[in-house]
Amino acid sequence: MFAVIKTGGKQYRVAAEDIITIDKIEGEPGEIIEFPEVLLLGGDSMQIGNPTVGGASVAGEVIDQGRGAKIIAFKKRRRKNSRRKRGHRQEFTMVRITEILTEGRKPTPRPKAEARPKPQPQKIEEPGTEAEEAKPAAATTKAAPKETAVKKTAAKPKAAQRPAKAAAKTAKAKTTGKGRKN
Repeated sequence: MFAVIKTGGKQYRVAAEDIITIDKIEGEPGEIIEFPEVLLLGGDSMQIGNPTVGGASVAGEVIDQGRGAKIIAFKKRRRKNSRRKRGHRQEFTMVRITEILTEGRKPTPRPKAEARPKPQPQKIEEPGTEAEEAKPAAATTKAAPKETAVKKTAAKPKAAQRPAKAAAKTAKAKTTGKGRKN
């Protein structure tokens, strides 16, 4: 059995245990929500709503609330030095469809899963590391390397650093006025 529902101005074809991404709606993860606007019921016999199917609804469980990828809207008007850059991230809700309800039935509450503690990462010990742990700590530490003094070269005067530029400036032909040579 499948249904076509309307939410957020869009229509979605859903069946039991489908996971859909819809525009953001209120609800915490694990909460049961109901979609009352069912436009069509399909399966053994087709029921088409006018505009909705009477007494039909779809129940779903909120899996996650999130934000989509960033979309950049860049507008430029040529030769006017006019630019505008805006970013946007659309918010969404992931929903798992639990059941399709007919004849005005209400959704059945799902038992909440127990909160499982996160598994702690276990250290994998390699053979031979036990022998290293048994050694005294003083024996395993290494002496810090000696710092060597770095010699600094004497600063050269600016004239000595750029003799080619100074010679090139004086060797240029002098001009007067509007680029005319003397």
